[in-house]
Amino acid sequence: MSSKQSIGFIGTGIMGLHMARRLAQAGHSVTVWNRTQSKAEPLKEFGVDIAASAPDAAKGADIAIVMVSDGPASDEVILGESGILEQLGEGSSLLVMSSIPMETAAAQGKAAQARGVRYLDAPVSGGEPGARDGKMTIMAGGDVEAFKELQPVFEVMGRSTHVGPAGAGSLAKLANQVIVGNTIQTVAEALLLAEAGGADPEAVIEALKGGFADSPILQNHGKRMIEGNFEPGGRCQIQLKDTRTAETLGKSFGLVMPMTGQARETYRNLVENEQGDLDHNAAYLDLRRRSDMES
Repeated sequence: MSSKQSIGFIGTGIMGLHMARRLAQAGHSVTVWNRTQSKAEPLKEFGVDIAASAPDAAKGADIAIVMVSDGPASDEVILGESGILEQLGEGSSLLVMSSIPMETAAAQGKAAQARGVRYLDAPVSGGEPGARDGKMTIMAGGDVEAFKELQPVFEVMGRSTHVGPAGAGSLAKLANQVIVGNTIQTVAEALLLAEAGGADPEAVIEALKGGFADSPILQNHGKRMIEGNFEPGGRCQIQLKDTRTAETLGKSFGLVMPMTGQARETYRNLVENEQGDLDHNAAYLDLRRRSDMES
């Protein structure tokens, strides 16, 4: 595989914008499409071409990367009437880096295989900072040989691990989202407890550093909570979508997931209160509101 690839990138949202930029800065030939074209405009200064449609972005590309909101959106741009799969040649690679249900990824993988296109579902974690700095965690399922060959591309965006067949990447991302969503809620509860009892929440975060309760979520999201910084890296509505997907899948396996159910209610409240576009650390706001601590 040549070190420099032609890449069609579909979806330049909060994270996709940085991912496409980093790929272009690494010397790859990148063409992007985004439903709202203005969101892709900043990429022009990095030599990125902006296509008029998703098929135009993917036509003849060595690699197509899909970074859209959910399973239905990814199916639409990949398998729809004007889907990008029809534009990809035999031996090319399709990387779906959106968070989608594992059964969606498995079906997309079969459709790609039928056309001789190598498929990987490779969802990511790390939010906007991870995408900006090339420090995302990438969980990949699907064609293992393609995964190995595409390491130079993955390395531009972060650290990647192959976790199984098509669909396994999405399953790993759901596990990630369960841990993140539940832990954010736990951190919010702990900081509200500290505040209600008269302790300084910021000092509590410092006191817990290095102990068993410490975590990146406590240090990063916890600090942003008490600062009132809810600028989105990972939005509440996406966390709600992923939490519901995880619950549904868990039920199909006969699992009981009480903590995930509680987190789902918190994110549902935020979406219903028109706060779905806030960062998922806004769980703090919902718990604060429900605890009559808004003043």
